[in-house]
Amino acid sequence: MKKEGTRRNEAGVRPWIIDTTLRDGEQAPGVAFSAAEKTRIACLLAETGVNELEIGYPAISEEERTAIKGIAALNLPLRLTGWARAVWQDIEYAAASGTEAVHISFPVSDLYMRLMEKDYQWVQGQLQDLVPRAKKYFSFVSVGAQDATRAAPEALLEFAADAAACGADRLRLADTVGIATPVSVIGLVRRLKASCKLPLEFHAHNDLGMATANAFTALEAGCTAVSVSVTGLGERAGNAALEELAIALELSKKYATTLDTSRLAVLCETVSRAAGRPIQDQKPVVGKSAFQHESGIHCAALLKDPLSYQPYLPEQVGRKEYELVIGKHSGSAAIHHFYSSQGITISKEESGKLLPAVRKAAGEKKRALTEKELQSIYRSHCQTRITLP
Repeated sequence: MKKEGTRRNEAGVRPWIIDTTLRDGEQAPGVAFSAAEKTRIACLLAETGVNELEIGYPAISEEERTAIKGIAALNLPLRLTGWARAVWQDIEYAAASGTEAVHISFPVSDLYMRLMEKDYQWVQGQLQDLVPRAKKYFSFVSVGAQDATRAAPEALLEFAADAAACGADRLRLADTVGIATPVSVIGLVRRLKASCKLPLEFHAHNDLGMATANAFTALEAGCTAVSVSVTGLGERAGNAALEELAIALELSKKYATTLDTSRLAVLCETVSRAAGRPIQDQKPVVGKSAFQHESGIHCAALLKDPLSYQPYLPEQVGRKEYELVIGKHSGSAAIHHFYSSQGITISKEESGKLLPAVRKAAGEKKRALTEKELQSIYRSHCQTRITLP
């Protein structure tokens, strides 16, 4: 079994990356993966180098358990974890599914305990009963503090102490409704680390658009693990995005992971198709616009050094080369580059003369110009010099 933990080696700090695409991701409204899609996604996640896969919620159906068993039989090189509520039947279903680990979720905020008509004495009793019993069936037992970011600090500290006393292997701090900010995450993690001996995991939601930032900050503050999902797929606004966190960790130069970022594009495209949720153009890392450039200043610099206006190269995430889009904001360098790529030789002076016509056409059309439209502009202004192929 893989051993987890944030530790230092010659490459830096190594966090434990948990993917929850097949559990929290599939809980996104309208998303339903087939068994074949789940298997394909699980295999891609293993190839990408994720450390742990929260593979699903076994108690939901026999069909779910069958799919999980099929993936478990593949013996993929990552830890498989089943998700369970704080009831023994859920844990039994997880054990029957063949995963080596289980995550048991407990309500910790006053609101959630009230909604479930429970109190902390019940939570404490379930911890003391379920965790030791679960450890007879699983090599790793994680417990979750659901709605941790809205729980009273003293209640969360008590829960952490009780979880450790019961033999839990890790404590998940769930920002269930995505209200955390990087500053609040630092305070939360540091407060718990000061008194809790358990390894900490942070589970971020994206309701305020800060999930990836919060996941990264949780590692900075001392969490040993974070949970993410491919493309950030998940309930409501989703979760911290695997691809975003992977690149952030790599660029930081502080963290060493087992992740192969060159596989991210294929992984995200596969999940997007299976979920029926197209990747938005401006999606960080894998969106169509992430490596498209139009500004004249940017394009001129990119032609000299591709890192001038890009934090990393497209091939680092499995994408093709960056694209210079010709539109209203283009400059003569990009226009010269475009026509050269078409086998048309023009001078820098001629590029500058074509610029007003290109900008005018793009402004009127309110979009970038196509190759055919750019060739037409060339014919109109330079047709006496050369015949287009």
